[in-house]
Amino acid sequence: MNKTKILIVDDEKNMADSLRAGLGENGYEAVAAYEGASGMELFNQEHFDLLLLDINLEDINGFDICKKVRSIDPSVGIIMLTSLGDLENKITGYQSGADDYLPKPFEFAELLLRIEALMRRIRGAAPTNTILRSANLEMDLEKREVRRDDIKINLTAKEFHLLEYLLRNKNKVVTRADIAMHVWGIDFNTNTNVIDVYISYLRNKIDRNYSPKLIHTHTGVGFILKENDQ
Repeated sequence: MNKTKILIVDDEKNMADSLRAGLGENGYEAVAAYEGASGMELFNQEHFDLLLLDINLEDINGFDICKKVRSIDPSVGIIMLTSLGDLENKITGYQSGADDYLPKPFEFAELLLRIEALMRRIRGAAPTNTILRSANLEMDLEKREVRRDDIKINLTAKEFHLLEYLLRNKNKVVTRADIAMHVWGIDFNTNTNVIDVYISYLRNKIDRNYSPKLIHTHTGVGFILKENDQ
């Protein structure tokens, strides 16, 4: 199997070079860019499996880069590495298309775990059924499209993963811990309300203007995707 190829975009040169060296020692092929523009140039020239992206770049905001990268390659993994660790910035990162968000400073061992977890999800065995359905909602895993009443609904990467998990567990109550483990992919601070925020985002997009309502709260336990209110 080819080595996982990782692009690091961070204007802290020492940090970027240290990450490149450490990833190389752990079997990855890593390339570093110290500006947003040069990072985008590299991304457009070569194929990368994963992007490690700082937010506070001097020339281009990392959130904007994340959106551009995601529009170019919906399948690429994106982990944001930043000193902006508050909930608002995390939500903005996920809305921009990030798969994971690791505040600085962090342990390199934790970064390796997150990379491994994300690549397992990306490279997991292809499902035999690439279409998931519930009532008049349809998710095409190959095209990365979601439609309801044949109307296309635009979802961020994290919203897509969350909806996929709910659809794969249709008619089954899933806890917040289940969602954190399978959608966010690594130890997750369940004291935050990020999961509830994303459930709200999904409801606004796939339920608010449609019938039947599909996403339901199971009080005190978690959530369930089902086609009726019973």
